[in-house]
Amino acid sequence: MNKSIKVAERFDWTLCLLLFIFFIISCFAIYSGQGSGQYEGNFVLSQIKNYAVGIAIIGVVMYFDSEQIKKLSWILYGIGVVLLIGLFVAPLDLVPNIKGARLWYRIPFLGSFQPSEFVKVFLIITLSRVIVTHYEKYVVKTLKTDFFLLLKLGAVTSVPLGLIIIDDLGTALVIIAILTGIILVSGISWKIIVPIYGLGGIFAGIVLYLVIWAPDILQKYLKVETYQFFRIYSWLDPAGHKQGAGLQLYKSLQAIGSGLLTGKGFSERQVYIPDSHTDFIFSVIGEEYGFIGGSIVISLFFLLIYHLTKTALETQDPFNTYICVGIICMITFHVFQNIGMTIQVLPITGIPLPFISYGGSSLMGNMMAMGLVFSIRYHHKSYMFANDSKYVAKKAN
Repeated sequence: MNKSIKVAERFDWTLCLLLFIFFIISCFAIYSGQGSGQYEGNFVLSQIKNYAVGIAIIGVVMYFDSEQIKKLSWILYGIGVVLLIGLFVAPLDLVPNIKGARLWYRIPFLGSFQPSEFVKVFLIITLSRVIVTHYEKYVVKTLKTDFFLLLKLGAVTSVPLGLIIIDDLGTALVIIAILTGIILVSGISWKIIVPIYGLGGIFAGIVLYLVIWAPDILQKYLKVETYQFFRIYSWLDPAGHKQGAGLQLYKSLQAIGSGLLTGKGFSERQVYIPDSHTDFIFSVIGEEYGFIGGSIVISLFFLLIYHLTKTALETQDPFNTYICVGIICMITFHVFQNIGMTIQVLPITGIPLPFISYGGSSLMGNMMAMGLVFSIRYHHKSYMFANDSKYVAKKAN
């Protein structure tokens, strides 16, 4: 009986409740999003199945403690890289070309899965191990060792990033966000970070300026095609491109704007948005539940980020801390980018809203990340709250 109580106390009920709320919101929003008559089948039932598989993934990941996960890091990283390479060399029957990109494996009787969604989590684990191993070897910190650590983090990230950015800019941006967040908390000197990211920001600003004001230069010297500028142009002027690349954004703004304060009510949406059950699910929420409904969803994500941050601060294991930071960066960027693109704050990149948008691979990848958090809470709560002095002493030694 006491053992059962102890196990129940170690389980992260707060995170479990948040995921359950997201599940309910997801089902309602997907039901409305698919209600325009443009789809066959029921995506709600598929999403329920995806959540069931996600729960199983959490159970499996939760079984492993931090030491076991650390040992598996490079194996997972290798598997992820092999799967990404396979997207380029596998036959079309296994990796179909969808809208000009090969991003999914099609497994008979099992469906499709997108390996990059899992690679993000594998990369978080591997980067965390790289940092911990580095500081075990280089106890005395210098600018030289910090720069060496930065090179190692960059090298580890560059392989999956290079394979992903070819066909999936959105996921590539998520990986950059993960790397940036982990670098900022890794202890690398600001004397190294500021110049590098400063130059990166200047370069990005110059590219954006050329895209908007001098596209001829990019076309002449970098051989950039005209159609590649449309995503930026449609973001800046969706009304002027509503017959083409700006259609989704134009309709999204109409939907969210027409929702006003309280929305039109469940399943009362009137604005048609292509694929609104996936990347533009927030537009459905904004139209049906208005400003209040959208604010509640955003607040729930704030609570999730707060909970993950609290876990990162409470754990005494640096490896677990870095994992939490990577997950926080991944979820935060997803939320900021997805909601931002539906209200014209950011360009459209095809990034789903975590735990709410329809999509098996995205949801399962996020659930794998949550499994890591459950594992941290379950296996390490004894020393997170300093209830077991022997364990603390053991970790210190």
